[in-house]
Amino acid sequence: MKQKTFIVIVSVIFLFIGVLHLIRAILSWEAFIGNFELPVWISYVLGLFALFLSYHGFKLMNKK
Repeated sequence: MKQKTFIVIVSVIFLFIGVLHLIRAILSWEAFIGNFELPVWISYVLGLFALFLSYHGFKLMNKK
């Protein structure tokens, strides 16, 4: 697999994850791991972080 292809795939995955986290946070969907409910604020943090990684992945792809 070429490096540029890998960067595109990873960036799209992070974009998808980031959008889903922000949708979960905005709509206040419940998320559980076992019996532990994840607080909504975690989805804001993880969503923004995933979008940050996606942005930098697409930015890196354009440089190569």
